[in-house]
Amino acid sequence: MGYREEMTAMGKRAREAAHQMAKAGTTLKQRFLEKTAERLGAERDRLAQANALDIAAAEEKGLPKAKVDRLRLTDKVLKEMTDGLRQVAQLPDPVGQVTGLWTRPNGLRVGRMRIPLGVVGIIYESRPNVTVDAAGLCIKAGNAVILRGGSEAFHSNRCLAKILQETLREVGLPEAAVQVVETTDREAVLELLRLEEFIDVMIPRGGEELIRFVAENARMPVLKHYKGVCHIYVDERVDMDMAEKVCLNAKVQRPGVCNAMETLLVHRAAAPVFLPRMAEVFRRHGVELRGCPETCRLVPECRPATDEDWGMEYLDLILAVKVVGSMEEAIDHIARYGSNHTEAILTEDFDRAMRFLQEVQSSLVLVNASTRFNDGYQLGLGAEIGISTSRLHAFGPMGVEELTTTKFIAFGSGQLRD
Repeated sequence: MGYREEMTAMGKRAREAAHQMAKAGTTLKQRFLEKTAERLGAERDRLAQANALDIAAAEEKGLPKAKVDRLRLTDKVLKEMTDGLRQVAQLPDPVGQVTGLWTRPNGLRVGRMRIPLGVVGIIYESRPNVTVDAAGLCIKAGNAVILRGGSEAFHSNRCLAKILQETLREVGLPEAAVQVVETTDREAVLELLRLEEFIDVMIPRGGEELIRFVAENARMPVLKHYKGVCHIYVDERVDMDMAEKVCLNAKVQRPGVCNAMETLLVHRAAAPVFLPRMAEVFRRHGVELRGCPETCRLVPECRPATDEDWGMEYLDLILAVKVVGSMEEAIDHIARYGSNHTEAILTEDFDRAMRFLQEVQSSLVLVNASTRFNDGYQLGLGAEIGISTSRLHAFGPMGVEELTTTKFIAFGSGQLRD
């Protein structure tokens, strides 16, 4: 069987499974999520063996440390996965919810009802935890999902998929509601992207190259974000101890992810005190600074920034730094160079904080908190299927509700149109 036939067969199975999932009750879906959380804990050794194969292969290929780190199914990652599944299980079931009922002059009552998207396709790199997060969210929202992970996580993804399918079968849900493409050949991805008859939406997760490839080749709608050029603006009125901790966390806690800070903007009034102090902290943590002329004057060891640095997603211990004369200048800089992902203001001025929240048009805007919180688990969604920076349908972390859409419904008593 060629890839076209193989992917078409997967699509047909997913479409039939989606039909059954749309009718699945809340209790059954909740049971699946809780059982899966239990089994992931019980299958720790089985998962560790599969994950070890991927880690060994990645290290042999010489993949960057950040990419190898994202592959690891550590105890912490497994706990986050199981906690996420249990949190999703307890969330309200959006399917069937009726919202916004209104009555027309003729007595017809019109409203909207939430329904599943149908079949969701997800193409992603590294991060085998995505397999579980995505499957859990899709099942909760009454969808079927086809997953195609990166070749570097092949064994981990396949093992996780088998556990998910075994649990679906055990609780009485269609096994084909979660399917994983079991080949690393890119030709299979191209065939998957042509299945607009069976797949309702495609969600890519990974680097800019992958996302552009999916967006350019998919025949179905694509929810995407190309990169995460995330900013923190340090205002002139700021608690510097708090600002130091937030900036360090946003850059250093996990630099290889899309919600890590890539550019630090500092008000000119705060810069003479804050920047030398912050630079010393960053130096101790191995962060390379690339700054504007004023930053380089205040921090002599800082490298001069180029125009390319302001729009760069480093995904590394490198940070662009710019001194700005006002919050308005910071907002203009974000609008020009940002990617609509995540921005934060650190300030003690309430009015400025509220203006920043209103005027910065990114998927998450924070006040006095790290950009690292733009994550479905951290925001109380249980998990996320991705972060959308396109504003149609979903904007920001995509949780259960974002994996549904609405249809119109109407209640009548025999009304006829004139």
